[in-house]
Amino acid sequence: MRKLGAVALATLVAGVACSKKDEGKQQAAAPAAQAEAAPIVIGNVMPLSGDIATFGEGANNGVKLAVDEANAAGGVKGHKLSLQVYDTQGKPEEAAIASTRAINEKKATLLIGELGSTSTLALAPIAEANKIPAISPASTNPKVTKDGDKTRAYMFRVCFIDPFQGTVMAKFASQTLKAKRAAIIRDVGNDYSMGLADYFTKTFKELGGQIVLDVSYKAGDQDFKAQLTKVKFAKPDIVYVPGYYTDVALIGRQSRELGVKAPLAGGDGWDSAKLYEIAQGALDGGFFTNHYSVENPSPVVQEFAKKYEAAYHAKPDAFGALGYDAALLAIDAMKRATDLTPTAIRDAIEKTTSLQGVTGTIRLDADHNPVKSAVIIGIEKNAPKYVATVEP
Repeated sequence: MRKLGAVALATLVAGVACSKKDEGKQQAAAPAAQAEAAPIVIGNVMPLSGDIATFGEGANNGVKLAVDEANAAGGVKGHKLSLQVYDTQGKPEEAAIASTRAINEKKATLLIGELGSTSTLALAPIAEANKIPAISPASTNPKVTKDGDKTRAYMFRVCFIDPFQGTVMAKFASQTLKAKRAAIIRDVGNDYSMGLADYFTKTFKELGGQIVLDVSYKAGDQDFKAQLTKVKFAKPDIVYVPGYYTDVALIGRQSRELGVKAPLAGGDGWDSAKLYEIAQGALDGGFFTNHYSVENPSPVVQEFAKKYEAAYHAKPDAFGALGYDAALLAIDAMKRATDLTPTAIRDAIEKTTSLQGVTGTIRLDADHNPVKSAVIIGIEKNAPKYVATVEP
């Protein structure tokens, strides 16, 4: 073994020391680098089973599509997005549990959800208390973003609200269909249904119409013949049924069995392929308000539809488009935020003034509601047909 001189030995020792020092620096830097690259967790709180599962499936697909696109483009500020999905079964108590788990267990920076207004009203106080921004794709009840007269600081949505939706259908019924007499069939246990019925009633009366009957049911009921017999004898020009597709389809079938001739009308809760499967043509001649139509020739809509169909082998319904827009709003805000803390993201969401979404250009008002258009969908040969776009 060759002996080293004093100078060479000193140089070798110094080199080893420097090497170990550099290695130590690299090891110390590794956790910091990993921390910088930690994923941004988004809690996606959706009804993926239960009575409105098709809503959740579409919205979840839309959210995932937007998140996948963002990650493929490099994420946000060097961070990938981690989507944590929770099934609420369409139940308010499950929405509360899911949002709590997303925040406490997964350390979610933002929540997307829920879809049903009643479930979102269970989620909203949890988001507020934890100061975590939440965006609902489809909850239209005004209370979602307002607690009494106070705007909820951390709650937002990308859908229009019930006062606008109810007003649009009342005007369409009165001015386009020339209806003078309307009957209401509402789900008494559903905030969404109750709100839409009230706003339709108010506007229809203001336009000179008469509400000849207002009856109720509860979600999950199977027999509506008692209510529909009263409707038949009231002889309305239109029957407003602002419920969800499972109940509405059965009401449509039983109304035709009893000989009710008036067309049925409703809101965006009708929008599901299951509506036509269950109704079997009984809703032909009916109409409902919605957030978008896949028949819209807009390049933005058609490009989204192409990407959605390529990913999921199905045409996107309104919930797919709204889920995509909700995630788009979140991602856009994260990019504009001063940092990636929930409060900074909340502030950026609130300042959104002209985000181009699939369902329209999103500009949030003082109550965190988007100012955007609605569409009227008609039903012909047991299929949806775009009728008109109505501006706010």
